[in-house]
Amino acid sequence: MGPGTAELGKLLLGAGIVLALVGLFLWKLSGKIPLGRLPGDLYVQKPGMTFYFPLTTCILLSLVLTLVLWLVRR
Repeated sequence: MGPGTAELGKLLLGAGIVLALVGLFLWKLSGKIPLGRLPGDLYVQKPGMTFYFPLTTCILLSLVLTLVLWLVRR
C-alpha cells in the first residue's frame, strides 16, 4: 500500500461519519423541517396529472452545500 492510501482511508471514514450524522439529523427532524413544502415549491394537480418541483428547496440545499464545501476547502 502506498502513502496515499492512509489519507484516502481517513477521508472515506470521515465522509462516512459525516453522512451518518447528517442522515440521523434528518431522520430525527424529518417532520419538523418543511423541506419540500416551502413557498416557491411548485405543485400543480389536475385530473390525471400531478406535477411537483421543489424549486425553493433545491435552491436552499444548493446554497447550504456550497457554503459547507467552501468551508471545508478553506
